[in-house]
Amino acid sequence: YRSAGTVEFLLDVDRNEYFFIEVNPRIQVEHTVTEIVTGVDLVRSQIQVARGYRLHEAPLGIPTQDKVEHRGVAMQCRVTTEDPERNFTPDYGRITTYRSAGGYAVRLDGGNGFGGSVITPYFDSLLVKVTTWGNSLEEAGQRADRALREFRIRGVKTNISFLLNLIEHPTFKSGEATTTFIDDTPALFRFRQNRDRASKTLSYLGDVIVNGRPDVKGTFDPKRP
Repeated sequence: YRSAGTVEFLLDVDRNEYFFIEVNPRIQVEHTVTEIVTGVDLVRSQIQVARGYRLHEAPLGIPTQDKVEHRGVAMQCRVTTEDPERNFTPDYGRITTYRSAGGYAVRLDGGNGFGGSVITPYFDSLLVKVTTWGNSLEEAGQRADRALREFRIRGVKTNISFLLNLIEHPTFKSGEATTTFIDDTPALFRFRQNRDRASKTLSYLGDVIVNGRPDVKGTFDPKRP
């Protein structure tokens, strides 16, 4: 096998031992995290290797393993149409509103998310991958929190509320979350009610413009100076 691949392990925190899981002969979904902290373009590198170029020579010029530098911390949040309140069952329908996030150290890898798009039950529920970077886990988490709150997605259910609960939880922030964390933490599924203030404000303004308000109706004369 001559290409980019992913080897997965799990760490048993009780025995402090690593256990092999699998090899994926492809770029992993979370490759954006590796790219941000190492500065290595894995997708481009995979293509160049397939063309016959060597890792440590031009045009790739990737450092040898002992010289690969890690800078800061990155995390990836996958925004999907999965409904956390229904055991993460994918939702489907037409996206009526889609506003994305952005800013320094925020990387977006788009999927099916845009205003007017129709999400069907036959394909992946991914809308966008949000990868954030920081000098520490706390800073990367703060940027992820801000980016997720900037999203406005209407028409389908998303997992954004769950992701916000997850990255704000003290156990996650401490870096001590394990594979049982979600199953053992029911607080992650207690969501704040979405107020949707922008839509309510627009509905109110439209109602006033079309129908007027009883308490002010007739008090304004546009002809009066």
